[in-house]
Amino acid sequence: MLSIFNANEFIALVLFSAAMTFSPGPNTMLTTAIATNEGFRRTIPFTLSVPIGWLFIMLASGLGLGALITEVPSLRLSIKLLGCFYLLWLAFKLCQRKQLDDVSTANLNMNFFKGVVIQFLNIKVWLLAITVNGSWVIYTEGQTTNNPTERLAMACAVLMFFAFTSNMTYAITGALFKEWLGTGRRLMFFNYLLAIMLIATALWTLSI
Repeated sequence: MLSIFNANEFIALVLFSAAMTFSPGPNTMLTTAIATNEGFRRTIPFTLSVPIGWLFIMLASGLGLGALITEVPSLRLSIKLLGCFYLLWLAFKLCQRKQLDDVSTANLNMNFFKGVVIQFLNIKVWLLAITVNGSWVIYTEGQTTNNPTERLAMACAVLMFFAFTSNMTYAITGALFKEWLGTGRRLMFFNYLLAIMLIATALWTLSI
């Protein structure tokens, strides 16, 4: 890998990817919600779909779609609004879950295919892909790279690794608290908290 990136570039990419993926966002909040309400097993399709969705977005960004999104304000706004409305809908659904007895396997209605599709509505992922392509794949240290294909492949591998591990970490954490949250009204208050965080995330995506 050091033949593709030098040591400083690779370390910077790893740190950037870790910070962007482990920080709270639409994916990690949704993973936590599924784990605490429906159990760890129900998070697996979604945690697998996130890195696949990111791979498609990285490839699309590398082919120029990312630049198109940044240069066409109406397209960028459309992605933001669709993603915002989806997060608000999830927040509404969470507020309806007050006890584990109310939870069925179809409550949040999330599967692998939907998990991949909603990545394209996440403006944070698009901006992440554009940044990585611009700073590590196409250009580096102000100069055009001579191995963009190899760099794109390595960058995709790093991002997919962190996309999976971050969401799996949130899934395990949420699942560990599932039984504790099943006592009394704890799940209701926790879902309200997650809903508030999803709403805040939705509003934040409109500002970036």
